This record gives sequence, structure tokens and C-alpha cells, in this order.
Amino acid sequence: MIIPSIDLMDGRAVQLEQGKTKVIDAGDPRPIARLFGRVGEIAVIDLDAAMGRGSNADIIRELLALARCRVGGGIRDVQAARAWLDAGASKVILGTRAVPEVLEQLPRERLIAAVDARDGRVVVEGWTKPTPDALLDRVRVLAPYVGGFLVTFVETEGMLCGLGADRARPVIEAAGGARVTVAGGVRTADEIGQIDRAGADAQVGMAIYKGLFSVADAVSACLNTDRPDGLWPTVVVDESGRALGLCYSNVQSLNTAVQEGRGVYWSRRRGLWRKGETSGATQELLRVDLDCDRDALLFTIRQHGPGFCHRGTNTCWGNSFGLARLAATLEARRAAAPDGSYTARLLSDPALLASKIVEEARELAGATETAQVIHEAADVVYFTLARLVSAGASLADVERELDRRSLRVTRRPGDAKPGIGTGGEPARPEGRP
Repeated sequence: MIIPSIDLMDGRAVQLEQGKTKVIDAGDPRPIARLFGRVGEIAVIDLDAAMGRGSNADIIRELLALARCRVGGGIRDVQAARAWLDAGASKVILGTRAVPEVLEQLPRERLIAAVDARDGRVVVEGWTKPTPDALLDRVRVLAPYVGGFLVTFVETEGMLCGLGADRARPVIEAAGGARVTVAGGVRTADEIGQIDRAGADAQVGMAIYKGLFSVADAVSACLNTDRPDGLWPTVVVDESGRALGLCYSNVQSLNTAVQEGRGVYWSRRRGLWRKGETSGATQELLRVDLDCDRDALLFTIRQHGPGFCHRGTNTCWGNSFGLARLAATLEARRAAAPDGSYTARLLSDPALLASKIVEEARELAGATETAQVIHEAADVVYFTLARLVSAGASLADVERELDRRSLRVTRRPGDAKPGIGTGGEPARPEGRP
């Protein structure tokens, strides 16, 4: 797959030729991150930190909230790497400090070792100093410690002279099970497809910024189909991964969907189909994923309006159930609650809602029998969702927060706060009844 790159200098997205000459200033990186993030992980590289002349840490933290980012540039010790992982980076990229004694202190699956090479030999210090180490030897040494490699072919970096799968294959073999990303001269989307089929990813900057192809073109180049009409089945899911329906895509619809950030598909009867244009049931496209066989797409969307199905239901298999159904019901009650609705009363009386949350949480904490725990947990979930709705938040917001927390590598003790006893009751001072 493609790994689009955002290289940061003075808070702006730039592209350098041969790592030296700035040839593109793309401006504000935030809208770029939103666009790139729709097709997967993006690489965010702090050039100022890498060159030892500043930091773009504040803007990178903003980008982490907009897309799944692997972060690199100027990460020279374990503490800095941990800080970025705790901040929500999916992975960190280490260059000069990608050595076993540093790497072994960090979670392997979230580490990428950056290895720069010119004519098969590793180069360091901003590509200016050659070393006696062969590229493949360095990869073999570091493979046990990392989950991936970023290999840059320096002689072609930023030159748009092409990068074929033949250059990636020896690195893939040397890396063992670590995922390889190659960079340096990608010119066409087809090259990305070839690299993907070889088993690696391609990190791309210059070609995209110069408009030689789009990120959606790169995704399309990785896909295949055995359908006579050439369409790709597209499973549409909500933010929680619940299936809403099945649609179809082609190159045109995929490009339109990614560029506009909307649910856009290819109708076998009508052609290009922007979902919800007439019904109002529009979709915000959050992410596009490919299946393992590269013959189907997964669209993760945020649904607006009456529902996904033309019949007005949440899904093409009927209305949702469980937490999704409860959340949808509460949201509907907030907009137009029937007379006498207890939910409407809760949403209009913050003190009552707060009291019920505390009451039910205490009952859940004190429950002992399995059936009782289930019953009390259901109460807590109901009132918690009501509190979310009253604050204009959603269950999906909570799920995103939990996903963000799961990326932390520095763990807190998790001890009970002072004054809280077992069963949810305030702790009594020692010696008091």
C-alpha cells in the first residue's frame, strides 16, 4: 500500500529534493493529513528535529488527532520514542538510534528502523557520510528488534525516476517477518501496485504533491477483481465496524470518495452515486481499507440522516441492535422525545442524570451474582449513554478515546482514588464505624 508522507519544516508541509533543496511548500499540513488519512497510515517526519534546528511537536500532536500517523525525525532516545507512542503515534521511526540497545526497550511491533542507503551501502548524517555496512546486512541485524523498516534509496530520493519492486524484494527477504516500506523516486501509481504485490509498502511524497497521481490512484493500483464489470465489492461499516450494506466501487468513484471525504460509490444502474444526495442520508468517509486478497474494499463511514438503507433502516439487514440501537434511540429522543419520556426527563435534568449515574455505578460495584452484575451494568450503560447524548457526544467518541489509550506504552498504576472505598461507597476513616 501507499504510505503518504508529510515532511514538516517550520510547521509547513514541504518536499525536499535529495534531502536538501526545498522544491515544494504545500502549506498547512492539517487538510493534507485529513485527505491522506482516508487511505491508511501516513508518515509524519519532523525535518527540523532531524536536522537539529527546531521542533514541530505541537503540530504533530494535532495531526495525530486527524489520522493514523507513524512519526519520525529527531527521535534519538527511548524517552522520546515512548512519548510519541503515548501521544498516539501508531509507530515511531528511529534512524541513527535504531540500535539494539535502544530498540529492545520499546514495543517491537510499533518500531520502524529507518535505513538510508546509497548504491547498496548504508549512509548516515543526513546522507553525507557513507559507512562500510551493506544495506541488507544492516536489515538482517535489526530485524529481530523491529516490526518494520523504512528503506530509502538515497540516490533516487525526490528525483521521480521510478522505483520498481525489484529493489524491494531483497530487502523483504532480509527483513524476515518485519514489514518493509521503501522510498526513493516513486513516479507512478502502478509502481506502488507492483511493490504491494511483492509484499512491501511505498512511502511517497514528491509524486503526490506534484500531482502525478492521487492517493486513491495508488489504492486502486493495489486492487484486483475477477468481476466482468471490473467493480470492487465495497463493504460499508459504521465507526464501530458494524456492517451497514454492500456497494461497489471503481477507480472514478474511489477517487471521488477519497477527495470529497464522502460515501461515493458506483451504481451498476446509475453510474457515479453520491450516497444521500436525494434522501439526505449522507455519509462522511473516514477510512478506506483493503482486504487481504486485495479484491474488496471496506469503507468506514459516519452516517447522517435517516439511515443507510433506502427503506429508512440503519442497515440493509434491518435496524441495528444492542448498544448501537440504544445510542440511536437516545439520540432520536434528544431531538424529539415523546411526551412523558423518561429519557427526555433525564436529558433535561442534569442533576437527576448525575444522581442516577452515581447510584447505578454503586449498585454495579456491589453486585455479586452474575445475573445481578449484568442487570446493573445495563443500567450503568443506559445512563452513561444518556450522559454522552446530553453532552453532544457519541459512543463512537468513546471508542476512539479507548483506541487512543490503547496506544500508550507508559502505564499508570491505576490505584483507587483517595476517599473511594469498595462497592463505590466513600471510604470511612480508619477506626470509624
